[in-house]
Amino acid sequence: ILDDPDLKDIDPTVLKHCHAAAATCILEAGKQKADISAISTCLEDCKLDKERIEQFCTEYQKNKDALEILLGSIGRSPLHITDVSWRLEYQIKSNQLHKTYQPSYLVTLNVENSDSGSHPDVSFSCTMEQLQDLVGKLKDAAKSLERATQM
Repeated sequence: ILDDPDLKDIDPTVLKHCHAAAATCILEAGKQKADISAISTCLEDCKLDKERIEQFCTEYQKNKDALEILLGSIGRSPLHITDVSWRLEYQIKSNQLHKTYQPSYLVTLNVENSDSGSHPDVSFSCTMEQLQDLVGKLKDAAKSLERATQM
């Protein structure tokens, strides 16, 4: 966009803001499965002229199916942890044959995504300190949730 010769006289910051606004409008319209009349009304409220609204709606209509497919592939809800398993891994030697004696934990989170129903596993390795930090943050989150539900 910044290299377009027709837009060279426009401040780059304004162009970036316009691009972000247009992208947000397109994504929200796709997410809401808005029809052309709803989009037109919204753009009229934003004081766009009829010619630009018609051009925008024409382009939107041409790309609507691809946009909906793309948005559908992203998903709508975060993963939900259903179970956790862990095991202690003890590294005795490094690949340079030096003795290291470093314990670490291999943690596997069993998760499901309500949109797709798939159950991918999320696995990571951490030290005891990192695991303690994670447990502390989870306890803090649980306390915050408990306080929020009591209000």
